Amino acid sequence: MGKTLSFAGLHFTVAFLLGWLLTGSVLVGGALALIEPACNTVVFHFHEKVWRRIEQRRVLRT
Repeated sequence: MGKTLSFAGLHFTVAFLLGWLLTGSVLVGGALALIEPACNTVVFHFHEKVWRRIEQRRVLRT
């Protein structure tokens, strides 16, 4: 769990810093730090579902 929390903190920090540096706005940086990781989390869920199906098909072929 520590590694997961560490990575989440790093992810939020990078998203914030990039948003802030690119726009000059702390508000935009903060919004990006919340929105981008949240969207990535949802996309990752579906990515994992697709990969599970792909792996299951590979197992059935062998």
